[in-house]
Amino acid sequence: MIRRHVRLVQGLALMSTGALAGAFGYGAANLVPTFRAVPLDTRLSFHAQLMQMNGITMQGAMGISALSSLALAAMTRGTARRLAGGAGLLAVASFLITRLGNVPINGRIKQWAATSAPADHAEILARWEAFNYARTGAAFAAFGLLILLSLRRSRAATPAAAGAAR
Repeated sequence: MIRRHVRLVQGLALMSTGALAGAFGYGAANLVPTFRAVPLDTRLSFHAQLMQMNGITMQGAMGISALSSLALAAMTRGTARRLAGGAGLLAVASFLITRLGNVPINGRIKQWAATSAPADHAEILARWEAFNYARTGAAFAAFGLLILLSLRRSRAATPAAAGAAR
């Protein structure tokens, strides 16, 4: 029964962290270059609207990723605990980078979309992009640790399953 709960929590951690990494990866690979390619007023309007829509879904994905990974760490031991705990801490890091780095800048971008951007807007937008790449890296690293944990578990389970079948 406990093994089953561990597998369910591990599945939730993998799914949510993969979705988080995928969403951040898509943004880093596609949205950021598009932001740079369009006129500033278009970028600001689209950015402000996108961040409004992303607020609940991305924070939810970060929360589920962190909580499920940390729960998995609490349910396991040894290397599995360290991998899951590391993934949980990286998910928390992506949340903190977002809340303390990106979100305040998003608030400024929303104001600029309604008025005009200040003279130093390029520097501030570059800082937003740096925070975006940092949180994307944290999410991908968390996902990578959970994949490694899953591969270790499936490899460890294979000989036992083969032995039990004999």
